[in-house]
Amino acid sequence: MKIIIGCDHAGVELKHTLLASALQTHMVIDVGTDSSASVDYPDIAHKVAQAVAAGDAERGILICGTGIGMAMAAGKVKGIRAARCGEPYSAELSRRHNDANVLCLGARVTGSGMAEQIVARWLSTPFDGGRHARRVGKIE
Repeated sequence: MKIIIGCDHAGVELKHTLLASALQTHMVIDVGTDSSASVDYPDIAHKVAQAVAAGDAERGILICGTGIGMAMAAGKVKGIRAARCGEPYSAELSRRHNDANVLCLGARVTGSGMAEQIVARWLSTPFDGGRHARRVGKIE
């Protein structure tokens, strides 16, 4: 699966952890940042969301301090269903029921082990379709 990933300064360490673990078996496009120097999370969120919306990647992952800002910014892009998840069950249901195409994580509130589990579950879970497809269509 082709995944695009981005983070702000708060998410750099977690991003590198995920690249070395849960994302190793996937083709990954990394749009930064790679420094602890402050950057504006909406800029990164829009890069990732626009790439997913355009079909340049199948799914996107965004990381900031809490995941909240990234989810808000990414969700403004037409065609994006961003889910801020803090544990694997929510990640699974965001895929099964909502067909989430961008996962948002909070590096300051989610440990690396938990983040690895969340990403693994999110990437391995298909969309259920059926009645959920009708509901997702109403989001669009």
